[in-house]
Amino acid sequence: MQKLNPIPLLLLLALAVLAILLPAVPTSIVTAGLNSGDTAWMLCATALVLLMTPGLAFFYGGMVNSKNVISTMLQSFVAMGIISLLWVVVGFSLAFGDSLGGFVGDPRTFFLFRNVLDGKPWSLAPTIPLALFAFFQMKFAIITPALITGSIAERINFKSYVLFIVLFSLVVYAPLAHWTWHPEGFLFKLGVLDFAGGTVVHMSAGWAALASAIYLKPRKLHAAEQVLPPANIPYVLLGTGLLWFGWFGFNAGSAGSASPLAVSAFATTNVAASAAGLAWVLFDVARGKKLSALGFCIGAVVGLVAITPASGYVTVPVSIFIGVVAGITSNFFAHLRSKSRLDDTLDVFPCHGVGGMVGLIMTGIFANKAVNAAAVDGLAYGGTSLFLTHMLALVLVSAFTFAISFALLKLTDLITPLRVSEEEEDQGLDVSQHAEQLLVNA
Repeated sequence: MQKLNPIPLLLLLALAVLAILLPAVPTSIVTAGLNSGDTAWMLCATALVLLMTPGLAFFYGGMVNSKNVISTMLQSFVAMGIISLLWVVVGFSLAFGDSLGGFVGDPRTFFLFRNVLDGKPWSLAPTIPLALFAFFQMKFAIITPALITGSIAERINFKSYVLFIVLFSLVVYAPLAHWTWHPEGFLFKLGVLDFAGGTVVHMSAGWAALASAIYLKPRKLHAAEQVLPPANIPYVLLGTGLLWFGWFGFNAGSAGSASPLAVSAFATTNVAASAAGLAWVLFDVARGKKLSALGFCIGAVVGLVAITPASGYVTVPVSIFIGVVAGITSNFFAHLRSKSRLDDTLDVFPCHGVGGMVGLIMTGIFANKAVNAAAVDGLAYGGTSLFLTHMLALVLVSAFTFAISFALLKLTDLITPLRVSEEEEDQGLDVSQHAEQLLVNA
């Protein structure tokens, strides 16, 4: 019988009571300067970005073995619930509150969304309500820890996963968002350009995934060099379609308005994904492998990852180059990983970590202020400062995310064991963690 544990429910009830005591009733809602067209587009973009997390659930769920499909998918879905509440309570404040030295926001600024409904619009998105900006950013905060789950699939204790994503969101994600996207953030002031999250989302998830894979050690099957086939390739195809579709909100929505810049980001996003999907499978063919549905799907997602930081700064032809380079590079690193003892179950680091780094570097090379007046020219157009700044940011973000994530894994493990028992791993997490089972051939 499952051991009784009322503490999580009590915490939720305490939050519910606190919410009643501090309801954040607006005194007056700011409407001056808002644009209804921009607001309508950003509402759509926010919904599109949220759709990416269920898309990720299908993408990851289809790639694991049939004993772990439900557990893997639930890890993405539960992130929507947990991170949404965490963002309202304190996450938005830590990321976008009054800056404390350029490193993190003051948690009191928007605690429990105080001053959000009636707040002045965000300075970099002046034509939409502050609450809409907050919820758009919430969707980024949701998907980032969900991305990490692919590296530790099939062996993580679900309770420990929940604790880890809370800690990661507060201690890693929110500070990185502040560094990069807050006007007072120290990376922002250095001049780092990350249009939609190549650094904040994908590099952070990738390095945290690498730390997680190292800390949790290989699955029994991986250690024994036994490979089970993916549970459901059509799930992967469906997940890829949802991710690709949602990514238009992710990147084009980061323009903050219904503008030519949003159109440009929309276009580069689609083209890079197309190029990377083809590059991945053609690289496989060049190495003597068969062209696969799984390969195209992974490659397309890698292209989406790599174009994310650059999408609002580069031209459409350049996005072809970025997609091809990212597809080949990530495929190469995924192949190297498969020959090692590192058990990054779904190659999160080669795809999101390496893809995000490729995107950050490419932005430093190909950013063009003719595309976006807020940018500076990259290395290819005679500018060296942006490229050097991006290389510095790559090192700082990588070191910070890996080190802090590893420490948070250790802390989580001390509180509640991260890894399931061998018996639970053999049984599969669907049954051992959730008492549910995927019906096969029903």
